[in-house]
Amino acid sequence: MSAHCQLTGVKPVFGNNVSHSHRRTRRRWNPNIQQRRYWLPSEGRHVRLTLSARAIKTIDRIGIEQAVAQIRARGEKI
Repeated sequence: MSAHCQLTGVKPVFGNNVSHSHRRTRRRWNPNIQQRRYWLPSEGRHVRLTLSARAIKTIDRIGIEQAVAQIRARGEKI
């Protein structure tokens, strides 16, 4: 499972750990990615989406139909 959200497009970001002596080593911040299955009434089937926690809240607010429309408008296949 790749660490990117299908709805918001959020992916890992990279930076440095900085120690007390100010030495720097590379690190990455991963988004909180979850697998969720939603019922899509217009197509009569379930869809499985890879979403961030923030995107799950967005779907609760705007609805699955509109969220799927946004994902498909970006050219991603569901």
